[in-house]
Amino acid sequence: MFKYGWAAFFSAVLIIIVPQAGLTKDRHAGYYYPEVQSRETYTARAITLPEASRRARIAFVTGLTSQMLRNPYPPEIAIFAKGAEAQKLIIISVKSNAYNTLYRMRGLLATLTAVSRTTALFQENAVQDYFTFFDLAKMMGFELITVSDGREFAHQIVIE
Repeated sequence: MFKYGWAAFFSAVLIIIVPQAGLTKDRHAGYYYPEVQSRETYTARAITLPEASRRARIAFVTGLTSQMLRNPYPPEIAIFAKGAEAQKLIIISVKSNAYNTLYRMRGLLATLTAVSRTTALFQENAVQDYFTFFDLAKMMGFELITVSDGREFAHQIVIE
């Protein structure tokens, strides 16, 4: 049927398709943070809430930012939502030598978990000792969290 056989046909298809898959470039890399060096997947224990929406995600980020700006010191991070449905949460260190390693950023994420556990949402559902900040992100409909020192590293967490 094919002059060079099925193997050659499938090889040609892979050569055409695989580079196309790589074209889904992160358009925020190089603007808000450097190219992503590492990724992980978090399988959430929570489900996305029915009331999760673009508006709710933006309100969440706006609320966190407003709270940080009320502190008597400048914020150490910028947190914002991007994507057509504001489904990408981005957390960037804005202070030199503050969250400049993945381990320090994980410390920040652990702190966000502690804060999340004090929310009425977690306490009313009796999940404050089980759910994490990533579960809160899932409940709100975030699909991807990118953390970066804003200079040298960027790490992404896919929320499933």
